[in-house]
Amino acid sequence: MNFDRKYSLKLIEELCCANGVSGFEDEVVEIGKKYTKDFADVEENHIRNLYINNRRNKGNRPVVMVDAHSDELGLIVQHINSNGTLSFLPLGGWVVSSLPSCKFRILNDDGEYITGIVAAKPPHFMSDEERNKKLSISDLILDVGAASKEELENDFKISVGAPCVPDVGFAYNEKNGVVMTKALDDRIACSAVVEVMKAIKDMDLDVDVVGTFTSQEEIGERGVISAVKKVNPDVAIVLEGTPSDDTFMGKDKAQAIMHGGVQVRYFDRSMINNPRFNKFTQDVAKVNGIKTQRAVRSGGGTNGGIIHREGEGIPCIVLGVPTRYAHSHHGYCAIDDYEGTVSLVVEVLKALKPSDIESF
Repeated sequence: MNFDRKYSLKLIEELCCANGVSGFEDEVVEIGKKYTKDFADVEENHIRNLYINNRRNKGNRPVVMVDAHSDELGLIVQHINSNGTLSFLPLGGWVVSSLPSCKFRILNDDGEYITGIVAAKPPHFMSDEERNKKLSISDLILDVGAASKEELENDFKISVGAPCVPDVGFAYNEKNGVVMTKALDDRIACSAVVEVMKAIKDMDLDVDVVGTFTSQEEIGERGVISAVKKVNPDVAIVLEGTPSDDTFMGKDKAQAIMHGGVQVRYFDRSMINNPRFNKFTQDVAKVNGIKTQRAVRSGGGTNGGIIHREGEGIPCIVLGVPTRYAHSHHGYCAIDDYEGTVSLVVEVLKALKPSDIESF
């Protein structure tokens, strides 16, 4: 498959840099619409799911759902403190120790984003007990530089319930083909959904295809619950910016190696991926010379955990672009892994026959 890398990088940058923490995915949805409206029929629902329907769908064939979640980890303002700081709760599974000194964008009442930093008590004022204590969310504050509650409310116009988005830019290293940005979990997969739907727009397939951006995955796979009922797929392909383990595991154990190819997941705590669909996918990858790596994970979970339990049991696989430092402010992923993922999904869609789906 031929790629316009300039197009891919622009798409990835726009999606990853969008403000879209769980429950506030509006910007991501609008970007998805912008990039797909010319070749697909798109619609949005009240939980901010986006449905991207192939215009060559016939309505009387098996349906393949190609899914990625649109939300990213963030924070939400819980209290406004008298000293001009903000207390917050996490949106998603942060490692608390990664938060201090990180910049966030806080949405104010006028729809503007105000920059703040997460702060903890300086060591100068800590007791020995505090120095040795494990950090918790309640030990942290957000500081936008205000001196009082009144300044926060009147000048900064920040209120309880404001979403807070990691304040991170975008960079691409042409020498090694690596992207650095935020929200690669799961915007790199949202980008892949767009490119898959664009690639198949003129193809004669034997299946109908619906791409989805589903909301609120990071706080309990909420958007996909309604999406799978609406799409009613016969099979599903879930795409993820899957956590890389190559900087922490030895070569014998690493299963999400950057530049190692598409991760094909076999097991996590939410799902045993359909073994027949996995074999079909691996066979397609081999025929087309697409690199893959297998993963059996002791933790983790995806939207597939919801999808595969619907109806009479929907055959479901999870394919991942290895992403270093998922669930933190900054991450890395390799553009060749991304392109391999898009290529593999397209080739699977081209190869799928109704009889294959029945055999799963």
